[in-house]
Amino acid sequence: MDAFNYRNGQLFAEDVNIDDLAQRVGTPMYVYSRKTLEGHYDRLAQAFAEVDPIICYSIKSCGNIHLCKLLADRGAGMDVVSGGELYRAQLAGASMSKVVYAGVGKTDAEIRQAIEAKIGWFNIESEAEFENIAAIAKQMGAKANGALRVNPDVADPKTHAKTATGKKETKFGVDIERARRFFEHYGRDKHLRLNAIHLHIGSPIYSAEPYVLAITKALELIDELRKQGHEITALDIGGGFAADYESSAAPEAATYAKDIIPLLHPFKKAGGTIILEPGRTIAANSGVLIGRVQYIKMGGSKKFVIVDTGMHHLIRPTLYDAFHFIWPTKVAPMHVPTGRSKTMTQQGLETSDIVGPICESGDFLAKDRPLPPVARGDLLCVFTAGAYGMVMSSNYNAVPRPPEVLVDGSKATLIRKREVYEDLVAAERTTTAV
Repeated sequence: MDAFNYRNGQLFAEDVNIDDLAQRVGTPMYVYSRKTLEGHYDRLAQAFAEVDPIICYSIKSCGNIHLCKLLADRGAGMDVVSGGELYRAQLAGASMSKVVYAGVGKTDAEIRQAIEAKIGWFNIESEAEFENIAAIAKQMGAKANGALRVNPDVADPKTHAKTATGKKETKFGVDIERARRFFEHYGRDKHLRLNAIHLHIGSPIYSAEPYVLAITKALELIDELRKQGHEITALDIGGGFAADYESSAAPEAATYAKDIIPLLHPFKKAGGTIILEPGRTIAANSGVLIGRVQYIKMGGSKKFVIVDTGMHHLIRPTLYDAFHFIWPTKVAPMHVPTGRSKTMTQQGLETSDIVGPICESGDFLAKDRPLPPVARGDLLCVFTAGAYGMVMSSNYNAVPRPPEVLVDGSKATLIRKREVYEDLVAAERTTTAV
């Protein structure tokens, strides 16, 4: 799962004592494990090695340039959705030929930036977008590759409605019927070569079955398009592989690959390129969020544990009803967790709401959660916070964002400094007439 484990009741990140690290860095703080990040990437690469995919790490899941560089150094490409993410990919040293650019609202400036960078593929979301990218490429005297994002009308029932993207009724991509007409109309453009199909059916996906259904439909479409003379050289099956928010909840990478690879073999054997866009499955278990208990409060019969972090640093619980396992970093032997679950059953646990300092009733990290007894000053660890954690943080209530620390064995490195009040107002210090 990851390299965050208890030793004699004390939580360690690899070989770094979390309490000692918090004493040096302060709280709240995000902590990442290099061993976990690289390990999850390596397992995915090994699982799909038979079809030699381009693995484009999804920067939107966790975008720190130091973490992106670790993956780029292992051969990863990048999946980006904005000019800022493309800039991060460039700073991380990623190969631009292994960059895919998604997103429904690419601006003209972002399109020019991507064409100048010579990225691998634009993921095309609509007819209007295709026409605009093609026109800009023509103006620049350039050529680009396009992968039409196709919605196969497939979804995993376990995927939250806010993160399901493969159904017909979505702002992303086009349905299969429209895809056929799309190629008829745009498939022979000289400046934006429509030579790939892109799928993304949501996240997280907890079995291979939705991928099998979606890929089967995509391959049938590719066969039709090739018979009509269209050259389809790449198939991007997207991302969405699950992560272990609870122990052993997500399938292994090899489990997904076992059912997916046989479908892809003929396309690969015929010279096609396979692209994957994982994010969560690499980053989620690689990071934790550490907060310190500020107060214990009773509201009627309900116990509240108030910590110095909350929805402004990790919005997933209030936005997606997401579960994150939360536990003290230092516990008695009887409370050392043997696994991570919504229903912990050790003796002496107290049902609590774990809430933050933000002036919103939605500012919570967990509700009605069994927790060992804690007191003011104790540290709590929010596990599996590496994906969609820091990247979705904000300065709401004028609160500075936390630092990010990378652990490598016994070494800890600050890879993003803690914001201070001056950072919050720096862009407001001067005024300019417009």
